[in-house]
Amino acid sequence: MPAPPSSRIDPAVGHLVGLAGDATLARPGLLVVLARVADPRHRRGVRHRLAAILGLALCAVVAGARSFTAIAEWATDADEQTLRMLGVTGVVPSESFRRTLQRLDADAFDNLAGAWVQEATRPGSKERRVIAVDGKTLRGSASGGEPGDHLLAALDHAHGAVVGQAEVGAKTNEIPMFPVLLDRADIAGAVITADALHAQRSHASYLAGRGAHYLFTVKRNQPGLFAQLASLPWRQVPVACQTRERGHGRDERRTLKITAVAAGLAFPHAAQAIQIIRRRRLSRKKKWSAETVYAVTSLTATQASPAGFAAMIRGHWMIEDRLHWIRDMDYDEDRSQIRTASGPRVMATLRNLAVTILRLAGHASIAAALRHHARRPDRPLRTIMNC
Repeated sequence: MPAPPSSRIDPAVGHLVGLAGDATLARPGLLVVLARVADPRHRRGVRHRLAAILGLALCAVVAGARSFTAIAEWATDADEQTLRMLGVTGVVPSESFRRTLQRLDADAFDNLAGAWVQEATRPGSKERRVIAVDGKTLRGSASGGEPGDHLLAALDHAHGAVVGQAEVGAKTNEIPMFPVLLDRADIAGAVITADALHAQRSHASYLAGRGAHYLFTVKRNQPGLFAQLASLPWRQVPVACQTRERGHGRDERRTLKITAVAAGLAFPHAAQAIQIIRRRRLSRKKKWSAETVYAVTSLTATQASPAGFAAMIRGHWMIEDRLHWIRDMDYDEDRSQIRTASGPRVMATLRNLAVTILRLAGHASIAAALRHHARRPDRPLRTIMNC
């Protein structure tokens, strides 16, 4: 169980470790994890422990802070109990946030955060984790003609929580970073969903070697594979699943067909091919538009139902709605002016953690949750400690 809000956490480890040695804990709390982040500062002259700075920063982001300046302002107005529990005495950190967070080892921070999220969202013995992989550019971090930082993230479908994040270097692309990202996660038995960019033979072989499955959308960037899928006798394949949705001013119908391909598709470990026909119509219009999409998976008919496939394909795009859109709309990420060193990526990690924390706390609307936590300075830390 987390420490009760009224108790002070062990000062010997940055006031954040508290119950870390308690054998009854199923997993360490997030504040315990923050206390394990390596401090990039020289010991001489350090007034506040790194764990306290990170704790305050995360509380501020949970309350909606969008910049280092906003984090410092929130910390200045933090209530005495929050400061005391985080081990902050005397002068509250201000410029420390900018200087310190920009110097953090972003890889190590992401690894620790991802490991905690994986534990916090670990599925039951009879459940299969489904993880979406997709990238996002931090447009506001662009400077001097250089493109903004590009981050590849892994999102747990069921919880909308980021279980991993990796930076894609300016001289490379997402493809070689796919295994680097997933090397940091426990994916045995999981299903990895990805868009057409990642429908790579090397990715399929990598996932099989890790004991995971794949579900890849296939487009014309893989002309040979696309042609094979398109030429399958789909007219002879019965419809396996049909869904219909109405909302956002439009009607949408999806028809899904599945056929076994283990013996005839030149793609590693492919077990089944999928065809999805999407028909859309604006609610006030009569004309329907249609799009045909293909996918390939290593899952067999006994490992997932047609409805399960439909849910995974639809669920993959939650990474846009439940992560990228949230960071852009609720945190205004694309207009962020944080550009120096590790700053953009560290802020992205703090936003990922904040979104995860709020979802684990049961908030359906992140925007409403940010407003809720902004109204009372004691709420963010209490929510974090109860994760």
